[in-house]
Amino acid sequence: MAFAEALRPDFKAYGRRVIDNARALAAALAAGGVKLVSGGTDNHLMLVDVTPLSIGGKLAEATLDRCGITCNKNMIPYDERKPMDPSGIRLGTPALTTRGMGTDEMRAIAAWILRALRSPDDAGLVETIRREVAELAEQFPVPAARCDAVTSVAG
Repeated sequence: MAFAEALRPDFKAYGRRVIDNARALAAALAAGGVKLVSGGTDNHLMLVDVTPLSIGGKLAEATLDRCGITCNKNMIPYDERKPMDPSGIRLGTPALTTRGMGTDEMRAIAAWILRALRSPDDAGLVETIRREVAELAEQFPVPAARCDAVTSVAG
């Protein structure tokens, strides 16, 4: 089934949107002062060195989680920090693209990420970002949520 789906013309367009979104997110993050390990991205994900913001990946992951933004702490090449608190985070765009988000939303998400990581101890800021993230998520429900809504209305 997965191969059959991948052969459809709309899958190629979806793949292009995933990469366009990743590039937009990466560019906005880089413009905001974080370092992208590969200097950018040619695929669906990016590895971000958060040490220019004077934090580690563990705090970055926890802060973004409190904001409603999912990422993973991740070691970067030649990382001198410990594996449980590495220098980086890994971000990807397939789930956001599947929800229908585009490059404008990626730039907004990058701005939230940068604001949160510059002030990880500011509970008020984190809560504000969490509300803004929730508002955006409501505009782009997950596909299963749309199916459930149709089923519950029809069923």
